[in-house]
Amino acid sequence: MARKPAPKAHQAFTPPPSPQREVRRAQIDISFDNQSLLGALFGQFDANLVQVENRLGVFIAARGNDLHIEGPEDSVARARDVLNEMYDRLSQGQDLDAGAIESLISMSNEPTLDGIMDAEPKGPPIMIRTRRKTIVPRSAMQATYMRSLTRDDIIFALGPAGTGKTYLAVAQAVAQLINGSVQRLILSRPAVEAGEKLGFLPGDMKDKVDPYLRPLYDALYDCMPPEQVERRLASGEIEIAPIAFMRGRTLADAFVILDEAQNTTREQMKMFLTRFGQNSRMVICGDPRQVDIPGGDRMSGLADAVGKLEGVDGFGTIRFTAADVVRHPIVGRIVEAYEGPAA
Repeated sequence: MARKPAPKAHQAFTPPPSPQREVRRAQIDISFDNQSLLGALFGQFDANLVQVENRLGVFIAARGNDLHIEGPEDSVARARDVLNEMYDRLSQGQDLDAGAIESLISMSNEPTLDGIMDAEPKGPPIMIRTRRKTIVPRSAMQATYMRSLTRDDIIFALGPAGTGKTYLAVAQAVAQLINGSVQRLILSRPAVEAGEKLGFLPGDMKDKVDPYLRPLYDALYDCMPPEQVERRLASGEIEIAPIAFMRGRTLADAFVILDEAQNTTREQMKMFLTRFGQNSRMVICGDPRQVDIPGGDRMSGLADAVGKLEGVDGFGTIRFTAADVVRHPIVGRIVEAYEGPAA
């Protein structure tokens, strides 16, 4: 009996290699009217232009009042928008440093040649004016936060170090104290040691708690002349105290800030929130991943309060990530390495 021929081995179908996505290149020219701003715009030895070139992978050539930009289409669009925003900030009398430029670059994600900034409706600029400086947002989330600071009664500002949570809250509080919309500025913080025992500190009560509250002092002195800070501290217009001193009080006509709120207990947080009085605003700042109290996350009053109150009328919740860090760019990379990339 004849044997049947063996079936041919099945050959898997291999699709042809897909062509690589072609990177479209573009070149555009932009011009600036005010020649007196070009030195600050370009930076010393064109350092600002080099920063934009290196971060976005484009080539920028300066020709008088004009800039010529070449590179991948998306990068050229981003560079154009960043440079225009840099010029606008200088035109408004605002400072421009490497950190501000880095923030503008981070805020320019995924534009087209039509431009992300032209696509946004032009409204009033978002800024906080204090005696010493005018503060503008350095990330998209900071812009959202600054709107919340003028709108919501109680704001939870959550996120890692370096995102401007406390600094912007202090700046807004100083601005409202100066314009008279509040009568007092109250800054508070739990006196909790961050992973080390410091022992007994010398001096009176102020001497003992001041080391824990030093970041709040630093923000104050950055927004107001030192003599005004001292005068207002002496008069009681500005008060800096540990959270234990809040018990039994009603904080009316005040801008109240609680820093390092992740280190409050549930009882402390409830006590603090119920101090809220007429014509007041509260900002509760903290990093839920940096809990230093016994029991860790499950005992933190911040997480408990956000879980109970998020979405309630009058409350705002702002969540910063490593992408919103506005200190040196390496700080954002450190936060991301420890906590994972931003969601």
